Amino acid sequence: MELDDAYANAPYIKDSDSFADRLVAASSAFVADLGKRAQMGLSYGDGERLKYDMFLPETTPKGTVFFIHGGFWLKFDRSYFSHLAAGPLEKGWAVAMPSYDLCPDVTIAEITRQIALALDVVAAQTEGPIAVTGHSAGGHLSARMLDKAIVYQAVADRITAVVPISPLSDLRDMLKTTMNDDFGMDEAAAIAESPVFMTDPHQSKVTVWVGSDERPAFLDQAQWLADAWKARQFIAPDENHFTVIEAMCDADSEMVKVLTT
Repeated sequence: MELDDAYANAPYIKDSDSFADRLVAASSAFVADLGKRAQMGLSYGDGERLKYDMFLPETTPKGTVFFIHGGFWLKFDRSYFSHLAAGPLEKGWAVAMPSYDLCPDVTIAEITRQIALALDVVAAQTEGPIAVTGHSAGGHLSARMLDKAIVYQAVADRITAVVPISPLSDLRDMLKTTMNDDFGMDEAAAIAESPVFMTDPHQSKVTVWVGSDERPAFLDQAQWLADAWKARQFIAPDENHFTVIEAMCDADSEMVKVLTT
């Protein structure tokens, strides 16, 4: 359809065919090295995918980073991204990573509700500040966690930072892709799930993150969210849609600083 190519990342990124395998290898090695500080497969709801992993620092956590994976709400799960916990862990923060059901088995709206439930469960089992972040579709979901209709005020009061990374913020574009065969959205549903149309979100420090080498559509989506929310925008030099999340592995990166400060 009209915007299929605009939202296609793999054809424009070198070695993209090995991206998933590289993620799995890095995550598996990270979990093995972490040992008992990796608490895997904790349930937050009914269903095989409604689980999260919790990674703990060596000392009492200063707070919790809540990371939501991407994949256009169609693929991947938390197990691909465990290694991204490295940076916050080094800073003394715990990291929670949930999976969620995928389209077309559920709607994007249902995925949003699932992530809100996961956030509520993680908040109930932790203390201190919470930083919410996610990549691509996870960037969309991280922004949605400021919706007063689905996130309790007591949880929102603990959210000190929200960092949507390469977020999809206006889902009306998805109506012009073949992916909508799986999403099943009409315009009303797309608007209801679009962060750019959230008129009264919970207040938090928001930084919209995107790579300078991303596809123009993703640069636009990030700009739209930053403009709508009057939020800070950070454009990571020389990073594409796949590499932009690697900053989470580095405790000294600007991304980790924003999440844990």
